[in-house]
Amino acid sequence: MNKFIDNRKARLERYKNIRGKNNNVAKVSIPDGIFVKCEKCGEPIYHDDLLANDYVCQKCNYHFRLSARQRIAFISDENTFVELFENLQTLNPLDFPDYKEKIDKYQETQEEFDAFICGRCSINSFEVALGVLDSFFMMGSMGSVVGEKITRLIEYSIANRLTLIIFAASGGARMQEGIYSLMQMAKTAAALKYHDLEGLLYISVMTHPTTGGVNASFASLGDINIAESDALIGFAGKRVIEQTIKEKLPEEFQSADFQKEKGFVDMVVNRKDLKNVISTILSIHKGK
Repeated sequence: MNKFIDNRKARLERYKNIRGKNNNVAKVSIPDGIFVKCEKCGEPIYHDDLLANDYVCQKCNYHFRLSARQRIAFISDENTFVELFENLQTLNPLDFPDYKEKIDKYQETQEEFDAFICGRCSINSFEVALGVLDSFFMMGSMGSVVGEKITRLIEYSIANRLTLIIFAASGGARMQEGIYSLMQMAKTAAALKYHDLEGLLYISVMTHPTTGGVNASFASLGDINIAESDALIGFAGKRVIEQTIKEKLPEEFQSADFQKEKGFVDMVVNRKDLKNVISTILSIHKGK
């Protein structure tokens, strides 16, 4: 009996050695940020591969959201972007509770003063006035500073006879500023009317998401309206609309392709093609 037990113990030790149970194997530690999970298909993607593919999933073509600085780096020629009106900062005109603290937190984490960055740059050698909303800063919501910077950029493009390009990515108006936020819709739309009367080109690019007061104002007023693939474009949310009209909406409702089909956008463009498509439009407009 003792021999049987000893033999059994010996076999167990042998199996443990084969399977590595007795070896002090150090765990492999994978630093955060090396792999990113696709929000659509769930595929783990090596971050450098994602960067090389312009933050588009190689498996399902899902377009990840970009920060304003990333967008500028992708769309503009290298070292040509000169920022304008960068020192405008948000106040709290309505003394909305905790609004200042929230703004301070976003300014610290995002290292930006607000949700809109604008300036002058070249795109494949064409000089343009470029503005980009940042959905990582309070979901790109349009407060008084965002509206003011958009208006100033429009006026700058008029004064310098430049094509205007604005990339929208927003949840809409910023509720903490109430009427100060809502009036930016009319202000930006009025400025674009003057831009149109000057015979200048305005290209609006709607990225994920473009909704609410931003969609209902400057984002939908382009001479050419482009939607990036996978962009959600609309005013109110799908669920709110369904509850209001008591009807079930199509699955693809408010998608970029749905909006193109209904005539709200002129074209849907993959991110990797976006710079060349815009430069082609600029070339046709300039007659070159």
